[in-house]
Amino acid sequence: MKTALIIEDITETRTWLLGLVEAAWPGCAVRSAETLARARAQLAEQTFELALIDLNLPDGNGLDLLREVKRDRPEMLCVVTTIMADDATVVSALSAGADGYLLKENPAGVLTRQLRQISHGVPALSPAIARRIMEHFRRTGPVEVDARLTEREREVLALIGRGLRTSEVAAELGLAETTVAGYIKAIYRKLGISSRAEAAWHATRMGLREG
Repeated sequence: MKTALIIEDITETRTWLLGLVEAAWPGCAVRSAETLARARAQLAEQTFELALIDLNLPDGNGLDLLREVKRDRPEMLCVVTTIMADDATVVSALSAGADGYLLKENPAGVLTRQLRQISHGVPALSPAIARRIMEHFRRTGPVEVDARLTEREREVLALIGRGLRTSEVAAELGLAETTVAGYIKAIYRKLGISSRAEAAWHATRMGLREG
């Protein structure tokens, strides 16, 4: 990870998150914003690979920014960093396209490890959030959903589940990026998901991420 943007209004927490990013990726160029307005200005000035987004900001909800980023820059990784652990907020963030959900109450070492693994295609999820998602899928997840995917869709899901971007999947399979984008859209629709974190979960659940 070479560039990151931290959106957090509390100075001490911003500094703490900066330390986490630098520990996960030494040399990463990190900028910060304390409001949604400032974050939007930073995004207009520069391209970032990663954003850490707080939800409760002085001028609005971080979920609004998350949706904007995923609409305009779908390849950018977005991780929610918050103290809010209720089911409704977690589901809303993942549905908005979050690539991770980290609770600030976790020890710095745990969060650093979770952040680092996002570079390898593994969603950055606090342990409590991962358990909650697993429980959610046990209760409500699709049954034998893999049977609904075509063989090509399964290949694409396996690759995006391993963290490959659309262009990388296209190169791997010898397809046009627009074709791969169409497959991803179909996969998301069939699985009832809207983020790569959820796609990675389903790829693991279906045994598609080995190798």
